[in-house]
Amino acid sequence: MRNGPLFVTFLTGATLIAIFFIPHHRAQETQSVILEWADVVYTFALILGSFSLWIANQTKVARRGEGWGYSLVTLVSLTLVTVLGVVQGVSAGTAVGWIYNAINAPLASTMFSLLAFFIASAAFRAFRARNVEASLLLVTAIVMMIGRVSIGEFLWEGFPPLTEWLLDVPNLAAKRAVAIGVGLGAISTALKIIVGIDRSYLGRS
Repeated sequence: MRNGPLFVTFLTGATLIAIFFIPHHRAQETQSVILEWADVVYTFALILGSFSLWIANQTKVARRGEGWGYSLVTLVSLTLVTVLGVVQGVSAGTAVGWIYNAINAPLASTMFSLLAFFIASAAFRAFRARNVEASLLLVTAIVMMIGRVSIGEFLWEGFPPLTEWLLDVPNLAAKRAVAIGVGLGAISTALKIIVGIDRSYLGRS
């Protein structure tokens, strides 16, 4: 049964692809059942990921490796939140809800606020007018920043329409190109996995 996972992957992938192009109601019912199975797989994947996280951090704490204090906090948090979630649930008013609103949400906000400084630093380096492309990017960024604030319309009434045109035409064209590239890459990767060319998900080459 060494090739069992490859067979299951091929069968599942081929079935989903076929169902997508079959409009019959039986095919749609089959797709709904498969999606329910996917939820079960996601649940077991979450459990497996939690065990993997526990083992990795437990090993670091036991060996007193670099940053083992953070690993200890991770283990305590994982245990505490899991126990409270199983006992009380995760709805509003529970201990897990309080932990999320009082600890996790502020930490996430702090992380995103720190990203603003890195983005500003990267923008400063990227917007240097070293060549034609960088100059065009710099001019576009200035127009966008001015046109998206109220003072832009006060300076020149053409700024808001210009920013809308930049968003709706050049920006949208670039987004569609990126989306097409991502879609083609996702299709090629999925086909490689389905036919067994890419076996990295099995933990071996």
